[in-house]
Amino acid sequence: VVWFPQVPMLRTLDGGRTIKQVKGAHHGDHHDIWIDPKNPKRMIGGNDGGVDLSWDGGETWYAPPLPLGQFYHVAADMSVPYRVSGAMQDLGTASCPSNSLASGGISNGDCHDVGGGEAGFTAHDPSDPNVVWAGEYFGIITRYDHRTGMARNVTAYPENFSGHGAEDDRYRFQWTAPIHISPHNPGVVYHAANVLFRTEDGGQSWKAISPDLTRNDKSKQKWSGGPITGDNTGVEWYDTIFAVAESPKEKGLIWVGSDDGLVHVTRDGGDNWTNLTPNIKGIPEWGTISLIEPSPHDAATAYLTVDAHRLDDTRPYLWKTTDYGRTWKSLAAKLPQDIYLHAVREDPKRRGLLYLGTERGVEFSRDDGATWQILGLNLPTVAVHDLVVKDDDLVLGTHGRSMWILDDLTPIREWSKEIADKPAHIFPPRPAVRWEYRSSFHEDGAGENPPRGAVITYSLKKKTDGEITMEIVDPAGAVVRTLTSKKEEPEVQDDDPDAPGRPRERAVLTTEAGVQRVAWDLNYEKATKIKKAKTEGDPEAAPRVLPGTYTVRLTVEGKTVTAPLEVRPDPRLSVPLSDIDEQVAFARKVQAQVTRLATLVAQIRSVRDQVKLRSDALSGNARATDWTKAAQDLVARCDALEEKLHQPKAQVDYDILAKGARLYARLSPLLDYVVDGTGAPTKGMREVFNDQVRELDGLGTEWKALLSGDLAALGRKGRELNLQEVVVPEATATGR
Repeated sequence: VVWFPQVPMLRTLDGGRTIKQVKGAHHGDHHDIWIDPKNPKRMIGGNDGGVDLSWDGGETWYAPPLPLGQFYHVAADMSVPYRVSGAMQDLGTASCPSNSLASGGISNGDCHDVGGGEAGFTAHDPSDPNVVWAGEYFGIITRYDHRTGMARNVTAYPENFSGHGAEDDRYRFQWTAPIHISPHNPGVVYHAANVLFRTEDGGQSWKAISPDLTRNDKSKQKWSGGPITGDNTGVEWYDTIFAVAESPKEKGLIWVGSDDGLVHVTRDGGDNWTNLTPNIKGIPEWGTISLIEPSPHDAATAYLTVDAHRLDDTRPYLWKTTDYGRTWKSLAAKLPQDIYLHAVREDPKRRGLLYLGTERGVEFSRDDGATWQILGLNLPTVAVHDLVVKDDDLVLGTHGRSMWILDDLTPIREWSKEIADKPAHIFPPRPAVRWEYRSSFHEDGAGENPPRGAVITYSLKKKTDGEITMEIVDPAGAVVRTLTSKKEEPEVQDDDPDAPGRPRERAVLTTEAGVQRVAWDLNYEKATKIKKAKTEGDPEAAPRVLPGTYTVRLTVEGKTVTAPLEVRPDPRLSVPLSDIDEQVAFARKVQAQVTRLATLVAQIRSVRDQVKLRSDALSGNARATDWTKAAQDLVARCDALEEKLHQPKAQVDYDILAKGARLYARLSPLLDYVVDGTGAPTKGMREVFNDQVRELDGLGTEWKALLSGDLAALGRKGRELNLQEVVVPEATATGR
């Protein structure tokens, strides 16, 4: 038996006399196959689409949903929440939300292609987030519209170059031919071959605005491949433009870099071009200009990276100019000298803060390249081929581990020695949105959404042994939520039949030294629940706070620091603020009744347990016969009253169905209904609530009568026996 991994998977069972295709793998272009030496039926196949597994010798295959995409470049649009996109090797383009606003994360169903193909760039129209330009090899470019799903081919020169050497072709388009939208006019789009094209009519026509900006070495443009078949699919093309960028600070200032090591610039929109390559000392001849980053702060400043690993040179190459390319300074001295570079970006909000995509991850510099640090966190060690700063986030396109987003760059932007020396510091949280989330139908292979609510970043100078707290204070000065470093043991254990499949995560503050993050879900404090009681609905459901400006108050070792936090409404909704105010106020009333009921049950249990404890101690005491009989009657009445409030004998939630839902199992779902969504409470909710409050009032009256009657009488008899008084825990406010 011999296996032949190639475009299809082939296999012979008779030593090569016959060879047949093996079907069932989810993708083609097979590169490797592993066969378990102890069990040949167990196999792993590696192809351009990821991984396939087989347990029956290749008869059937399963592709696990692993994040293994190989992105060449990434882009982000102007949607809210924004979408990210890019082209993946052999899987086509993908556009995905940065936040699906779905409970199960970002699923494959939230993503879709946006035209183009497996290679190249995507670019989003900044004036219309529905429009996406996407590329493919041979210079194919499409214009996609999210509203219709239509991708229209608008290629500058739509000729099929397959099977030809680049020297035969009119234009040489890079496998990842750059697409760039002018930051000054979204109607102007650039697309590069060996010359730079520009369209101003949506791709209906293109004009070459440059001469050949490559070395145009014909010896490197020959037919490729052999001896059995050719490899001329476009990836072999050389002497092409690899990087294009127009300065956001100066219209018509366009930087161009080629895969054969040339750098050009024009300051008049393409009428005149200057070759800057001789000005860059030490640039490797024939190295690939992998990216040029015009500074978002200064027109004369730009950065560029050069990738020379195909020349067997894995050193980092990074330069900066501050005079339109007349002189260049290397910024690579403090980088590891054995990793090559793919991309560099300057932070648009902090000048000199650089992010660098390398073959082994991300490096960043706060001092314009004088020193560098690894930006690792939970990012795998992987090639980062592109990165972009989108608002306050850093979006990464990796070649092997799909897309990643680092949420909120504020700590990196604002970090300083002064902050490091503070015992505690809160970085200004970015505005939190009261998003509405939909439920997910399918969650397999889902990516992570950003945490719900407000992400609050803080720093501690040293590890703190004691408890730290973080209070959220509303505009009126009231504390609406308190987060602590104290961990809570889950009431429902994993082996409980009612354990949730996706447990609610508790926000716990970290006390370790360094920069830490915690997410507040924007909810008020939860109501008090009946301990270990089975019910329907969620008695701990809580409403989200109103839109407005809050204060975050962090207390560490007795010292307090604060920061403002803005909470915004969901921009997709048109619900009046007065309706939201009404909803929150009503939900707080329902919460108060849940707490009132749970407190009443706690009182009943406490009194009953105290009476039982004394009764057990008097067992066999002839003088206490009357007291013991009265105590037993009181315990029975406590049990009966508790069973009117909830079902204490229920072992699992579905036991509630056996005898009809008691008040607790009716009030808790009502709380769920009230806090669900955004809008004023309905008439039905108010009617049910009023009925339930009247019922709870009646049971409360019954409890008071039991206390003033049976318990008081029992107390008088107990004093004759020198028994300790039964203590009734304090009740809670009704919240009506």
